[in-house]
Amino acid sequence: MNSKERVALALDHKEPDRIPFDLGGTFTTGIHITAHQGLRWALGLPAREPEIFCLDEQIAVVAEDMAEYMGVDTRPVLPGNPVSWKMEMREGGDHDFYYNEFGMGLKMPRDGFYYDVYDFPLADARTTADLDAYPFPDPLDPGRYVGLGETARRLSQQGHAVVLNGICAGLMEMATWLMGFERFYTALALEPDFVTALLERLTEFKMAYWQRALAEVGDTVLVVQESDDLGAQEGPLISPRLYRELIFPHHQRLFDFIHAKTRAKLFLHSCGAIRPLIPSLIAAGVDILNPVQVSAAGMEPEGLKRDFGSELVFWGGGVDTQRVLGPGTPQQVRDDVRRNIDALAPGGGFVFAAVHNIQANVPAENIVAMWETLRS
Repeated sequence: MNSKERVALALDHKEPDRIPFDLGGTFTTGIHITAHQGLRWALGLPAREPEIFCLDEQIAVVAEDMAEYMGVDTRPVLPGNPVSWKMEMREGGDHDFYYNEFGMGLKMPRDGFYYDVYDFPLADARTTADLDAYPFPDPLDPGRYVGLGETARRLSQQGHAVVLNGICAGLMEMATWLMGFERFYTALALEPDFVTALLERLTEFKMAYWQRALAEVGDTVLVVQESDDLGAQEGPLISPRLYRELIFPHHQRLFDFIHAKTRAKLFLHSCGAIRPLIPSLIAAGVDILNPVQVSAAGMEPEGLKRDFGSELVFWGGGVDTQRVLGPGTPQQVRDDVRRNIDALAPGGGFVFAAVHNIQANVPAENIVAMWETLRS
């Protein structure tokens, strides 16, 4: 059984020959460049400067020799950089910073691990005229699609499970980063019409990308990746009622559009304690839930599998990155992996991945313990 067949069975809620393994198939199932280097050393692979998968989070492209050695089943297909925008990295004080194609300013301390948004281009926008004046990037910029179909077909023909990644962060995340955190959350209550207008434009931006990208890759991909962080540690970032009123309609519109264009399953990344939102996410068209943050309130894997396992594939939840993978011992990692597999794997509908990207502070021996336990 090859990787494509293995993952396809899991997505169909059947048990394959072994549990499928994802490392680096998406923007949210990867590994920090520092941890990537340490893992190569621990596995006895030659040192190699990592390629960057995601600049903002400093995530590495999982090198092919590492992916083969570890039996990783997934391979990512990513949109390219638009030709209408050129990144210019700058230095300022003790930070490096740049502006992305949306006009957001991002900065990272010289001794830091990732970039944070600090300059919000729509912080002062108040009207639809302000939105009309804002220069949205071109979702059909040809640079995004160079080699997209060829890469997907090659990886699929090689027997890999191919994941087509999205164009940017989720709808609510993008609105937050464009408007600023305080402004966005107060606007949900005080300026819902403005928030709705912005979400409509972001939805249309994404729909234009997915229409072109899915036409390029055809039926070669098993999974399409979207994201929208909706949860905090103890509960959703907004109430289920507010989610249903203001965010859900745009998710449903986008996800229905994607489903109409492909047979691939729709993967949604959303961190945090999102259990109260899961029925709405299923109704919106989500097939796969990631990262399954087992350390958040209400996200115990046994309960999730019992209540939603017939409708959702759990992609993640393999090891608790927050409380175990970084600070724990290798034995604690092994024990946690076994518990989570026992809860999530029976009956299929499970792809093993760590809860979110493996961070820079995770010891290589803990990553190896995770992997060896999965393999056993």
